[in-house]
This record gives sequence, structure tokens and C-alpha cells, in this order.
Amino acid sequence: MCNTSLGLMSMPKTIEPLPKGRYWATPRASFPLDGPNGHDEVFPGAHCVSDGKWVIFYKDGEEVWACNAIYAAAHFDFAAVSSACASTAD
Repeated sequence: MCNTSLGLMSMPKTIEPLPKGRYWATPRASFPLDGPNGHDEVFPGAHCVSDGKWVIFYKDGEEVWACNAIYAAAHFDFAAVSSACASTAD
């Protein structure tokens, strides 16, 4: 609904899934987080591959973690890696 006192409409934030491709991922948190959320496995950065629905993170050529593409887009920053020099090895 509309908040007439501010003249603003409350809109939910929509996060788009990470598109298909190869990326260098860095967690948005500036330190490794504890717990089973996977951020510590990716910290300070890792290669990843997205199919647009699922993202797999790699370090030294080994899979270290995976999550859905919406979660990845919300919690990590990405730099596209060209397919010519893309590798899952660090």
C-alpha cells in the first residue's frame, strides 16, 4: 500500500539469479563467516560456474561449496571471467 504521509510506496527488493557463466566470486562480508553457510569456504575469493539456477564454487580445481543462483547473487560479488581463460583452478 501507499504511505501517504511520505508519498512513498513500499516495494519488495527483487534479487535476480546470477546469470549463466564463469566468475570470480568474493563474499560481501569483509571477513570469513563462521558456520555452515559456505562463505568461509569461498573466502577471500573463488572461481565459480553458474548455470543460472545453481552456482558451484571451486578452489584449486576442487568443488568447495554450492548454492542456488539467487542466494549467490545476494551474498557475493562477481567479476566475469572470459571463457578463454576460465578455469576452476586458483
